[in-house]
Amino acid sequence: MLDKVMPEHILFLDIETIPQVERLDQFSDKMQKLWNRKAEQIGKPDDSAEAIFQRAGIYAEFGKIICISAGFIYRKGKENERFFKVKSFYGDDEKQLLADFSEMLQKYMANPAHKICAHNGQEFDFPYISRRMLLNGMKLPSVLDIAGAKPWEVKDYMLDTMQLWKFGDFKHYTSLDLLCAIFNIPTPKDDIDGSQVYGVYYQQHDLERIKTYCEKDAFSVAQIFLRFKGEEIIPQENFEVAG
Repeated sequence: MLDKVMPEHILFLDIETIPQVERLDQFSDKMQKLWNRKAEQIGKPDDSAEAIFQRAGIYAEFGKIICISAGFIYRKGKENERFFKVKSFYGDDEKQLLADFSEMLQKYMANPAHKICAHNGQEFDFPYISRRMLLNGMKLPSVLDIAGAKPWEVKDYMLDTMQLWKFGDFKHYTSLDLLCAIFNIPTPKDDIDGSQVYGVYYQQHDLERIKTYCEKDAFSVAQIFLRFKGEEIIPQENFEVAG
């Protein structure tokens, strides 16, 4: 299947999310009760709802997006060398960053040959973006408006490096970091860990650091896809951030 897919026709994505509020008691009484129910489902018996509140960011109902990084592969120069250019949509105003991303996405997907790709995108990135758009009262771009669609109806333009690695094994989960390690894809040593995004945002409010982390993950998704195709990865020095 991948033999027919050109990496230069793919928009590689990654998102960073956090709980909508810093502390559970900042939610309305109703939302606190609803999180308490959720915590009972996802936590251990001795976990309190407050203790695992940092995990609220992975659920679109309790979280929000603070960064979406989207990058593409292109060629230039006499050697026709591959480069990766990434642009980020980030900030405190989730609705604005989603609107800006949506505008870009619709322009990109106007080309019927184009596709989107993320790691665990089918179960996390794509539905999370869609849900947050709806909760912000926004119209979904056609590429994300797939409610009720069958898997085979969207697989041609929605790629997922984790799903590709599963080879049909529904029980198997492999992290982005692990795939980079086993495919010998170099990753910068200054990356923050995903579990640190909550603290970096709420305690340091360092959006630039989160943006950089998100951009590097988008680049890693592209590198993994190239490995899946048996092709050379892009040199680190060919990583570009759009102004």
